[in-house]
Amino acid sequence: MSGPIQLLNNLLNNYGMPQGFIVQASFYVIAAFAVISALGVVVSRNIFHCAIFLALSLFCVAGIYLFLSAEFLAVVQVLIYVGAIVTLFLFAIMLTANIGDRSIRHTNRQVLAGGVVAIIISIFFIFVIIGEPWKKALVQARPLTLQEIGKSLMSAYALPFEVISLILLAALVGAIVIGKVRKE
Repeated sequence: MSGPIQLLNNLLNNYGMPQGFIVQASFYVIAAFAVISALGVVVSRNIFHCAIFLALSLFCVAGIYLFLSAEFLAVVQVLIYVGAIVTLFLFAIMLTANIGDRSIRHTNRQVLAGGVVAIIISIFFIFVIIGEPWKKALVQARPLTLQEIGKSLMSAYALPFEVISLILLAALVGAIVIGKVRKE
């Protein structure tokens, strides 16, 4: 455990709190927020509110990555998913014509079938989690730092990184051309 979680633990440890209590309590609070906001994505009838709940859920997942000492994944989660993807969703929602029209059906008629499938999958996962003897990894790999990842992205993987950026730029230009309203 390192980084911001260790700093929080040391800070609150000075006030007489038990060593692991604060870390466990904050993990459960963040995990609960992630689950509640994920439920908000599914249950909310307003598509704009669904996108906001999605952003909150993804942000909470980034917090969980911090507990796993995966700072790079947490930063990528916030920058790419919360910062870019959800912003794209919000722009698409706001620029879509007739999204609030009453003629568009906002309900799902397959709630019962979806609920049954969700319950079956949840029961399966519970049995897998309870029944599997989780073993610790035998080989401990050396953790990568953000500096090492950045150096490898800008040296050995610079060409694939730039190719991906060009593909994303082409997709963005294509989306603008397709979405452009033609006046005739």
